[in-house]
This record gives sequence, C-alpha cells and structure tokens, in this order.
Amino acid sequence: MRDLRLTTAFRDATAAALLAALLALPMLGFQLTGTAQGLTLDTRFPWVGYAALTVFCGRLALSLAGQILAPLFKAKLSLPFLLAAPPGRLRNIAGWTMVVLAIGLPLTPFTDRNLLDKATLLLIYVMLGWGLNIVVGLAGLLDLGYVAFYAVGAYSYALLSQNFGLSFWLCLPFAGALAASFGILLGFPVLRLRGDYLAIVTLGFGEIVRVILLNWQDVTNGPVGISGIQRPSFFGLPFLASQPGHTTFHEFFGIPFSTEHRIYFLYYLILALALTTNIFTHRIRRLPIGRAWEALREDETACRSLGIDPTKTKLSAFALGAMFAGFAGSFFATRQGFISPESFTFIESAIILAIVVLGGMGSQIGIVLAAILLVGLPEWFRELQQYRMLAFGGAMVLIMLWRPRGLLANREPTLRLPPLAAENPGERPK
Repeated sequence: MRDLRLTTAFRDATAAALLAALLALPMLGFQLTGTAQGLTLDTRFPWVGYAALTVFCGRLALSLAGQILAPLFKAKLSLPFLLAAPPGRLRNIAGWTMVVLAIGLPLTPFTDRNLLDKATLLLIYVMLGWGLNIVVGLAGLLDLGYVAFYAVGAYSYALLSQNFGLSFWLCLPFAGALAASFGILLGFPVLRLRGDYLAIVTLGFGEIVRVILLNWQDVTNGPVGISGIQRPSFFGLPFLASQPGHTTFHEFFGIPFSTEHRIYFLYYLILALALTTNIFTHRIRRLPIGRAWEALREDETACRSLGIDPTKTKLSAFALGAMFAGFAGSFFATRQGFISPESFTFIESAIILAIVVLGGMGSQIGIVLAAILLVGLPEWFRELQQYRMLAFGGAMVLIMLWRPRGLLANREPTLRLPPLAAENPGERPK
C-alpha cells in the first residue's frame, strides 16, 4: 500500500511538472533581445526546467505530507487545508510573527538598500490593500477607482508642502482628511447603486480625478508632474550631511552620516502607518459600525429591515477607506520626491483590488500574502515584468476556481451571540 501511495505521488508530481513546463515554455523559454542587427530570439530552456522542477518538488512534498500527516488530522492534508485561515490563536501567532519579522528586517546582515526599497514599496501596497479591504472586504462595495484617493493624498501633500512650507507631519492629517472628503463625495452619487453599476461609477470617478490632474496645469503642472517635494524629517531633524542653522539627524545622535538613515526611517514610517491601519481595522470591525458593514455586505435589504442606515454605513466605509489611501499617497509623494498623473492610472486600482480579492476579502493576513505574490515577486524578478499582467490573469482565474473567496477568506461575523442568548431571548448574555 505504501509503495502504491508513493507511486501515485510521483505520478501526480510528474503530471504537474509537465503541465508547468508547457505553461512556462512560451513565457520563460524564449526572449527577444535587441542587437546591432535587430531583434533576435534567444532561448532560455533551463528556466523552463527550473520551473518544472520547482513544481515537481512542491507537488511531491505536498502529497507526501498529506499521506504522513493525514492520520493525525483524520483527513487528507492538502494545499487548501494548509492555506485555510488558522482559527483564533494560530492566526494571532502568524500575525505577530509577521510583525516581528518586519521590524527586524533592517537589522539582519543580508539587508541592503535595494531590499529595503522593495520592502517599503511592498508595505505601501499592503497599506492600500488594508484600506480598500474596509470598502470591499467588510462593506462589500466594489470600488474600481480607489487609486483616486491615493492620488488626492499624494497631490495634497505635494501642494501643501511646496506652497505653504508645511512639514510632512502637518500635511499627513490634511492629506487623509481631504481624501476622506473625496470618499464622501464619491459615496453620495452611488448610494442607490450595487454590483456592476457601482463598479462602473467608481471606475469613472478614478478616471475623472486622473484627467483633472492632467488638465489642471496651473495647480498640478499637468503631465509634467510636481518635483522637488519635501522629504520627511525625524521630528525636525533632516537626514542631511549638514544644514546651516539646523541640527541634522546624525549630529543630534552623534553618529557618522549615512545616506541609508533616511531609507531606514522611511521603511519604519510606512511600517508604522500600515500597522496603524491594521489595528484600526481590527478594532473598528468589532464596533457597531463595523458590524453594520458586515451586515451590509451580506444583505442590504435585511439591513434596512433591521434599522441600519445604509447611507451612513456606505459613506463611513468610503470615507475611512479613502483616508488610509490618502495617508499612503502622502507617504508615496515624500518618498519619491516626484509625482505625476502617470503614477495613478487604472492599473494601480486593479492591482490593489487584485490584492484584496486574491488574499481573501476581509482577511488582513491574506492581503499581506497576496501583496507579496503580486507586488513583491515581480520586483525581485524584473526580467519577468513583461509577463506580470499575464500572471495576474492566470492567478485570478486559478483562485476563482480553487479558492473562490481568496487565499485566507474571513467572512465570518466578527461577533456572534452566545447560544444561551439564542435559546432564551429574555436572558441577557454574559
């Protein structure tokens, strides 16, 4: 029996490897390169072999793990089982483990500036995904124009800092407030819309904001963009070698000057903003407004019958989700030092929405995993950048077939009534 199971595992792994080789052949096996004589077609068959070998080893490991550990769980261990949302304490342990790893990443010996830049970009998308999760994952409102609030936050900070000389810390709440006001502005016209119609209107809103940024040249500089945006400081201490009349960061702490100080500060700054977004989402989903979002997501008609005001519920979801996008946009502007309308196209909204859907609507940890897959991996494998949209489409199709609710879907109600309350309506739950 054991030999039969081992043979079956090898057969399944071989079939998966052959399928992976067929899919990887047109994507990885050939590459167009420019030469003095023109374009030439080069072959990269070893890459196809690496992809097939990786799939073979992974499939074989999963099959053997399922056969070995199945008696312990009294069920066959499979990939969906491994990726199912861990209940309660295990989910908390996984979350705190990710936080510890993120905090300690800059302190590891293999960390360099390139890795920190990529990790900072990844955290921006994690924060955007957590913000959109309020609208899509909790309230169930399909938003295809989320990048508009991201752009409002970025341009708010850039214009306030350049025209009024305000620092990043003063502009940050203004950027969030302006983005939230735009969220309310979007919420009013879509109060009676659902499903596809809501998606079309939000998509149009995102394009309207982008076109305004392109054409309002007196304020936004149009397609030229805004450059020379003020960099953030460590509570007034600039990250410069020297500045007349001001104490710099390295002078205040008595350490040698390094250009990496600002990189470390930006990383921890976006990490703090992302964790704030996560903590806020976890807390508010347990409050009445959070439970109202979940009820609205499940059935709007039932919400009205229970006395929940859909108007306030939708507007609060749009406003809070937009506020966190404004915070992320403000950080993006100060990190880049330059912004233009080209940074806020529809494809950005599609990426953020794909992160939320792929990770599992309502799941915070799932969004982190999806951001690593959709944003982190393409950054580490730049040669495959041209295949990113193809990978997006393939990943979304596979997820819809295999895990329709995402990798770590979490659509369970945040709070449930105790059984006694259901059996004895007159008795108050403890």
